[in-house]
Amino acid sequence: MRIPRIYTANNLEPNCKIILNIPASKHILHVLRLKLGSSLILFNGAGGEYNAELYAIDKQKAIIQVQEFVNKQSESPLKIHLAQGISRGEKMDYTIQKAVELGVHKITPLFTERCNIKLSGERLQKRISHWQAIAISACEQSGRTYIPKIEYAKDLATWLNQDHSGLCLTLYHKVTQSIANLKPSSAINILIGPEGGLSDYEINLTTQHNFTPIHFGPRILRTETAALAAISILQGRWGDLL
Repeated sequence: MRIPRIYTANNLEPNCKIILNIPASKHILHVLRLKLGSSLILFNGAGGEYNAELYAIDKQKAIIQVQEFVNKQSESPLKIHLAQGISRGEKMDYTIQKAVELGVHKITPLFTERCNIKLSGERLQKRISHWQAIAISACEQSGRTYIPKIEYAKDLATWLNQDHSGLCLTLYHKVTQSIANLKPSSAINILIGPEGGLSDYEINLTTQHNFTPIHFGPRILRTETAALAAISILQGRWGDLL
């Protein structure tokens, strides 16, 4: 049986006891139905993970006995920053979940001309928190020990005006340039449009900010497919997907 991996914001060190928060406690007690003495793995996003066991239950909260530290290395040497035009509902959730599983380093949701999602204020903050929770869950499932940051959503022009180190790419099906013609880099910013893609004006704007438009084959991909294909290809070429 696979040992459950649980994220916690607690400080972790060998031979200490911690109390998990209510959501994590409910998950291991009522969803996974772990019994006292059951093994689990804890990580807090600082690198590595800890073997642990369910020590006690106090008022529906799980008390965990932390055991030895395991210096697990599961992060890609390729730092990919995914700038993703916001898509509707579960499509954006799916993109974030799978991008994290594939090893993306950071994700910035973007408002673009063809983005039909209207979010601001408290609603936007709740959505960002929701997406960050999806990223954490994907790390628990995939064995990652660092949590990719979901940046606060912004419009495309604002994001382009920020500093971007490394190789800057825009996925655009109308060009002939491909990844095969590019020099290797250890850091990549990959921009992908929402449903309907980026407008001609936006493509021109990206080139003015030194983003190189590239394609990943002859077929036009849905936005959620495009992100995962791009990350997989980049990881396979310069990262750790073999």
